[in-house]
Amino acid sequence: MKKLCFVGGGMIGTALGNRLASGNGYHVKLVTIEPDVAESINQRHVNQKYFPNQKLSRDLRATTEHRSLRDADIIFLAIPSTVIVDFINKQKDNLPPGKMIINLAKGFGKEDRTITGCLEEIIPNPVCSLKGPTFARELLNNAPTAFTFASGNKSLFPQMAELFNDKRIYLDFTTDVTGTEILSILKNIYAIVLGIVDAHFNSANLRFLVLTRAFAEMRHTLQLMGGKEKTLYRYCGYGDFGLTALNDLSRNRTLGLLIGKGFFIEDISDKVVLEGKIAVNRFIKILDKLGKSEDEFPIIYELYHVFNSNYKVSNFVDKLLRKISSGIN
Repeated sequence: MKKLCFVGGGMIGTALGNRLASGNGYHVKLVTIEPDVAESINQRHVNQKYFPNQKLSRDLRATTEHRSLRDADIIFLAIPSTVIVDFINKQKDNLPPGKMIINLAKGFGKEDRTITGCLEEIIPNPVCSLKGPTFARELLNNAPTAFTFASGNKSLFPQMAELFNDKRIYLDFTTDVTGTEILSILKNIYAIVLGIVDAHFNSANLRFLVLTRAFAEMRHTLQLMGGKEKTLYRYCGYGDFGLTALNDLSRNRTLGLLIGKGFFIEDISDKVVLEGKIAVNRFIKILDKLGKSEDEFPIIYELYHVFNSNYKVSNFVDKLLRKISSGIN
């Protein structure tokens, strides 16, 4: 019987952990720094903080003890991207030798590098990525869903496929771990842009005009950073981008809607981890280092100006359309 550990008792950790704990005989444990979350899961079978109205499997357990990681067959990282590298550095002695470490978070690691790239340098374990068009709430409600499993070792894929067998979770596979990680960050950026556009014009024509140019810009950035074009057509690519950019359950699309409607204030983003906003500045820094111009990446640069200047957001759509009309990217 496999022992699965999810680092993090938030939404995605709870949802995926609960799905795997239900009926397959796996030992599933959430390792959390929140004692109240652990108590509510263990005593009342509810994650009161994140899913207060949803009963969880009685087989899902939680703990605040990091030593629980030592017995795990697979460890899933479901904590904010900004803290993962530091967490793993501190917990190296608790990681079971040779066991898979799977990153669920969507964001950069240290120094503008991917989380998986950073982890591969500090631990000997196989470091993999799991990304896809999956909202935690739908996952918890047993809706069919999909992920891309990315690993440099093809032999690990059958193990993951078996893990999700009969769970209505469908996988595709790529060895392009870097590309999978990069796309999971980019999609949040362009979801903000689509939110701003839709806040100004409820127009299907305009929405898919911008969606098309955004997808082209994502392709350009992906290849520039060492990812493979075909990864765009995995679940982690167009699927996750479409889900995040076009569905109002998306936090980053919602941020775009707030900006477009004029309700956004700096205090909002300071209190909520919004991966897209954080990532914009990181990507601009990378593009500047590579000598890339605003003409080549007009969408991400325009959003950068929104976040970093005294920007009149009512002009966003017109300015954006003028910049992308040439079709350079």
